[in-house]
Amino acid sequence: METVKKSTAKKKLIDDNFIITAYMNSTLENNHEPKNVFLFCKENKIVESEFYTFYGSLDAVKQDVWIKFFENATATIQKEEAFESYSDKNKLLTLYFTLFEILTLNRSYVLFSLEENKEGMKNLKNLKQFRNHFKDFIVTIIESDAFEKNDKVARVTKPIFTEGAWIQFLFLLKFWMDDSSKSFEKTDVLIEKSVNTIVDLLDTKPLESLFDLGKFLWKEKRN
Repeated sequence: METVKKSTAKKKLIDDNFIITAYMNSTLENNHEPKNVFLFCKENKIVESEFYTFYGSLDAVKQDVWIKFFENATATIQKEEAFESYSDKNKLLTLYFTLFEILTLNRSYVLFSLEENKEGMKNLKNLKQFRNHFKDFIVTIIESDAFEKNDKVARVTKPIFTEGAWIQFLFLLKFWMDDSSKSFEKTDVLIEKSVNTIVDLLDTKPLESLFDLGKFLWKEKRN
């Protein structure tokens, strides 16, 4: 009788998105990460062999959560027909604002993920693949006429700019994690000021923007 029920029941669709959602829900509901693949699959009624069709380990799932965040952000951005005509600064602003909107939708998981073991921002191993995707996208942003006109400048500036943008993102991420303002409006202000600074560095006129950013950070530190 039980065999008949199984054969006639509608089969649950298992894919990477299902596994990621189940992983995030399991982590938050139990207040700890799944201990192993077996227990995770048992809890979510997934055949273990199906899990391995998509991921080789739970660590791979954790990394893919962040990749999905980034892919969702870039997919949203690329739906904007005018995006390609934006200036480098506006492209960066669009990326950051969109990315932090998605992180805010998943804030509980993000905070837990980065604060597990009480290591805070030291626990960045789950962002390894995310970092690669992020830097690749930054390269597409800065491949503009200004870089193409001087190959020597491009060879030096692109690696520096992409690494600088990554450090900037981590800085913004830490600020956002600690931000208690409504709708995280202080993070929005910091995004705009920090993007102005990093873009102006390429234009060799950073002092005014650095001063503006410094004033904002000093004010926040004192409050």
